[in-house]
Amino acid sequence: MKGEGRRGLRARRPVEARLFRVAPERDSDCAHAHRAGLRDAAEPSGRKGHGRAPGSRDTEGAEFCRRQRPILEVKVDKASVRHGGENVAAVLRAHGVRFVFTLVGGHISPLLVACEKLGIRVVDTRHEVTAVFAADAMARLSGTVGVAAVTAGPGLTNTVTAVKNAQMAHSPVLLLGGAASTLLQNRGALQAVDQLSLFRPLCKFCASVRRVRDIVPTLRAAMAAAQSGTPGPVFVELPIDVLYPYFMVQKEMVPAKPPKGLVGRVVSWYLENYLANLFAGAWEPQPEGPLPLDIPQAAPQQVQRCVEILSRAKRPLMVLGSQALLTPTPADKLQAAVETLGVPCFLGGMARGLLGRNHPLHIRQNRSAALKKADVIVLAGTVCDFRLSYGRVFSRSSKIIIVNRNREEMLFNSDIFWKPQEAVQGDVGSFVLKLVEGLQGQTWAPDWVEELQEADRQKEQTFREKAAVPVAQHLNPVRVLQLVEEMLPDNSILVVDGGDFVGTAAHLVQPRGPLCWLDPGAFGTLGVGAGFALGAKLCRPDAEVWCLFGDGAFGYSLIEFDTFVRHKIPVMALVGNDAGWTQISREQVPCLGSNVACGLAYTDYHKAAVGLGARGLLLSRENEDQVVEVLHNAQQQCRDGHPVVVNILIGRTDFRDGSIAV
Repeated sequence: MKGEGRRGLRARRPVEARLFRVAPERDSDCAHAHRAGLRDAAEPSGRKGHGRAPGSRDTEGAEFCRRQRPILEVKVDKASVRHGGENVAAVLRAHGVRFVFTLVGGHISPLLVACEKLGIRVVDTRHEVTAVFAADAMARLSGTVGVAAVTAGPGLTNTVTAVKNAQMAHSPVLLLGGAASTLLQNRGALQAVDQLSLFRPLCKFCASVRRVRDIVPTLRAAMAAAQSGTPGPVFVELPIDVLYPYFMVQKEMVPAKPPKGLVGRVVSWYLENYLANLFAGAWEPQPEGPLPLDIPQAAPQQVQRCVEILSRAKRPLMVLGSQALLTPTPADKLQAAVETLGVPCFLGGMARGLLGRNHPLHIRQNRSAALKKADVIVLAGTVCDFRLSYGRVFSRSSKIIIVNRNREEMLFNSDIFWKPQEAVQGDVGSFVLKLVEGLQGQTWAPDWVEELQEADRQKEQTFREKAAVPVAQHLNPVRVLQLVEEMLPDNSILVVDGGDFVGTAAHLVQPRGPLCWLDPGAFGTLGVGAGFALGAKLCRPDAEVWCLFGDGAFGYSLIEFDTFVRHKIPVMALVGNDAGWTQISREQVPCLGSNVACGLAYTDYHKAAVGLGARGLLLSRENEDQVVEVLHNAQQQCRDGHPVVVNILIGRTDFRDGSIAV
């Protein structure tokens, strides 16, 4: 019998071991990255890869992984009621984070409560994607890391589109995600999926915290990685047992009554030691503040070569993109540098508004024609993707200088449709300042700028003519947007979310200053509007946030007016309602002969907003002579503290015929 019992025990032991063993994690380079990140604070991502595409698994950040090994002698304060959420909140506060955007879930409750106690405002939304969009806007406008926290499983999968958008927009966003207990992962726990595999292609840094004491160094490394090199999103997974207090985790993990059998005692011993390892050294003091950032800088020799090329130009042109507005160069310094340089420029993405309204150096129309004529072109934070026809828009005789933090993006389609004279990997804003310093006293003949300005004036005259043409029904969107342009206040921030209506607005409505324009960026994402507006208004409470929505895009954001009402966040939404996905139908109908799936209704969005507690106004042909009065009314209600939706019924024009949708 004894022998049989031993054989039975030997047969069962592997089963019990498999049941309670922590699933082995991928180690090798992940563990190396973990150790390197904690050892060398200045290089959380490894220097050699900071110019690669965001999301590269071996650059700009890596997963913090470490195998779990139970230990017997550890310092554990079993009487403490503290929890890991307090460590999270402490690091966020030390990094100057003022807002955390979230949709609540039990996995992450401790960190939300801790943030509230430390004075970090927790703003809950009606969809997780909105929380990440809001964090994205906060990051772009503040120059720091925007933070969103969501629960495990579907809470995280709901954020994927927004995280990808942040990656392509080079926006430093920290996504905190709940997760099943470390002991129960890969065992069928509630909402337990392989979250790291989802986010590795999207984030430049991914980590799963396995012990409470690792929360602080992991978050510090993540926030440094988000802002270093090419900025981008980072993801930190926080399993539920590293966030809740010891006594609560113990209650769930360790049997209340000591087991009698040998196997039960072995399992209980293992669990007690596992728990001790989880909380060992959890509350020992650790540095919480920011780590040094690694910002790539242009080599002096390259800057000098660029100075020489530009000094010989007769028709220079500059195209500035969103990267030009990244920290550490302040927007006002960049603005002054561009004005001093005196080179006419096109502004795109977050660079829109850099020179204010109607600046003589800012050329707004006929970009393709201007690029064909220029002899030297400086692409400052702009890449040769679909927005520049993959580089086919340039003349073969033009000398092209391109500067970008990301080497892979910088060389998109080079040596196929275009070839750079100088490709400079480095911070764009700093490069422009050095370029101006090297070209002190340089001037260019005024006839080149005057030629471009005249082309602008001619194009804008055609816009005025299109605004005067009656449409078959409702209001002419070109005329409506011209009136918006005339009355937009100087302290406004423009948030744009849509296709046809927003594409028209991009030609007609000018942001009034630097960092006053928010669009999704290269990913072309619909649904950013409410989240961007939320982040913008909280970041700059004294600004008026004007949101320009297409009616299709507004469907994503409507429910968030409940969020605006609950949190007393007054923003103004102008919905260009033409009852359709017009940007798509412009091509689909003539090419394929059908309007299938492109039709919507002239929905009463203003009434829906009222149902959510906001204010709603209607503009249509019946009150077309009162457009300015209605917009002023909306503006005043917004100033009085109410979120407002103006439902603008518009007809269709040929303003954007020929525009691309794919």
